[in-house]
Order: sequence, then C-alpha cells, then structure tokens
Amino acid sequence: MKRILVTLLMISVLWPFAAGADRIKDMASIQGVRDNQLIGYGLVVGLDGSGDQTTQTPFTVQSIINMLTQMGVNLPAATSLQLKNVAAVMVTATLPPFSKPGQTIDVTASSIGNAKSLRGGTLLMTPLKGADGQVYAMAQGNLLVGGVGAAAGGASVQVNHLSVGRVPAGATVERAVPTLLGQGEFIHLELRASDFTTATRIVEAINGQVSPDIAAALDGRVIQVRAPAGNERVAFISRIENLEINPGQGIARVIINARTGSVVMNQAVTLDACAVAHGNLTVVINTETQVSQPAARSRGQTVTTEQTTIDVKTDKGGLVQLEKGVSLSDVVKALNSVGATPQDLLAILQAMKSAGALRAELEII
Repeated sequence: MKRILVTLLMISVLWPFAAGADRIKDMASIQGVRDNQLIGYGLVVGLDGSGDQTTQTPFTVQSIINMLTQMGVNLPAATSLQLKNVAAVMVTATLPPFSKPGQTIDVTASSIGNAKSLRGGTLLMTPLKGADGQVYAMAQGNLLVGGVGAAAGGASVQVNHLSVGRVPAGATVERAVPTLLGQGEFIHLELRASDFTTATRIVEAINGQVSPDIAAALDGRVIQVRAPAGNERVAFISRIENLEINPGQGIARVIINARTGSVVMNQAVTLDACAVAHGNLTVVINTETQVSQPAARSRGQTVTTEQTTIDVKTDKGGLVQLEKGVSLSDVVKALNSVGATPQDLLAILQAMKSAGALRAELEII
C-alpha cells in the first residue's frame, strides 16, 4: 500500500510536466526527408457542356489536335473545333518521401481556361514532372468536385468551387526520389521554428535518455546526432522522434490581420501599466435629391437640386488605467476593459507598442 501511495504521489507531481511535453517528431524533421512538388498540364473530358469556350482558349484546341494526332487521327489544317466538353487544367501533386514506383498519390486538377465547371469530368493521362523536368508520376481518373451549380433564365446558383477537382489515388509513381537518412555517421534534426532553448533541451533529452555525447546543437535550428549505420538507423530515429520534451517559450508576438480585423496573440505576451483613452469619431453624410417642377403652361424648366447634410459625432472616451499583466489572461481582461471593437483594437495595440507598454512584437499580415 505504501508503494502504491508513493507511485500515485510521483504521478501527481510529474503529471503537469508530462501534459505540456511534446514529441520531438512534432517539432523537428530529419534533414533531407522532404516532400517534392509535381506539376503537369492535362485535359479533362466528358463535361456536360461546361468546358472551355474554345474560341477564347486556343491552347485547349491545340492540345486536342495534338492528342488526336498521336492517336492516329489526322485533321485538316483548316479545321476549327468547337468544343464544349473539354477543359484544360493544371495538375498538381505532392510526392511524399520514400515513395516507390507503383504507389499512388492524390492529385488536384485546376482549370486554367474559362470552364464553368469540372464536375463529372475525367482527367486524361497526364505526366507529372518535378523541378528537374523528369517525369515522376502519371495521373488519370475521374474528378471529384465538392461544389454544385445550376443556371436558368439569367439566374444562377453556385455552392462551393466548381473549377477545381481532386482525384484520390489518381497518380501512379513512376520514378523514386533518392532520399538519404543523414550524411555519413550523422543525422541532422531541423526544428520547424528556430529556438535555442528548444534545441538545447532536445540535445539534453537525447544525451540523457539515448546515449551520452551523441547529440550537439549546431545552431538554434539544426541538431547533429551520431547515429548507427545500416538497418539500425531507422529504429534509432524512431526512438529519438518519440522522446518528449518541454519546448521553450516562443517570442512574444501579436499577429494583426488588417483586412479582417483579427488579432491573435500567444501566451508570452505581457503588458506594462499604462493608461488608454479611446473614443470613436463618426461622420454621417446624407444627400437628398429635390426636383423643382414648373407650373403648367409656363416656360420654366425642371431643375434638380441636391441638399447635403453632414453630421459629425464624437463619442466621449474615458481614460482607462490598465494594470501590469504578467499573463495572457491578464492582457485579455485589460484590453476588454477598454471596450473597443476588433478594428479599434488594431490602433490601440500599435499605440501601446509605440509607448513601450506592450511587451511583444507586432506582425501585420
């Protein structure tokens, strides 16, 4: 019973620390293990009259003629094709690391012409190339479009997007991209966000729980780890990826979206004591059109005049004293006490930063 109580006590003490721990695989990746982007030009056929207007998209007609020529169908040089069921598309895909020939990946087809909809279409065989110009996959299949639309009598209804479709497992890998697990006897972990504290804690976790003196931080992002060779390297990387550490607290930052008025701040944001006075200025301009009609049988003319009224209103903004906040919740309470709208909050935060009261970096997106 005594041993059980001691175990429960240790769990209760260590639980808050374990709850905030993250796996290394969630914060870092192995250098050289990366995705590769693929792109190709293709045709979508079988559309129900919603394809490209070929008089305005000559590349669609040229592609059809070239395809038919390769299949042994020769058309006269003066042939003018009027197609409604074909659309030219750009096909994109992401080739995961360690992909082998014969495996399948998802592809996305996006219209580059004036097609109204790709719904119900079939993507013809399209080679997908990498940045080096080599073909790494071949795509083909029926498109799935998440939208729907209808039009009649000058009225139209559309739900979601109709000019982009997806083909699940629509491409077959034809060429593998060589991926090396490290350089020589070392592998390198790359943090997704540069942080010296997190890099130091990862080094301490690897040296303490795996083997001493095998890891060293080269800078705030890259960690060099001595790894075994051969088949043992995969199991070694798996063990490192599942180690849990408490990452360092990031830089205090406030993100402002000036277009939507959104404000997002992280937990490291703090606030010094300051005073804020906020008031709204409202300008209302009202224009009324008046028509002066002459009397009957008179030689007068109808005159149109405009009467404009401008009203300026200023709300009284009281001076609000904000106490020093050492946590995110304190900062939120202080900003809410001002009673400003999200749009007004943009100007208040910038003024606080200029006054030195906001302990954070402002980033406007």
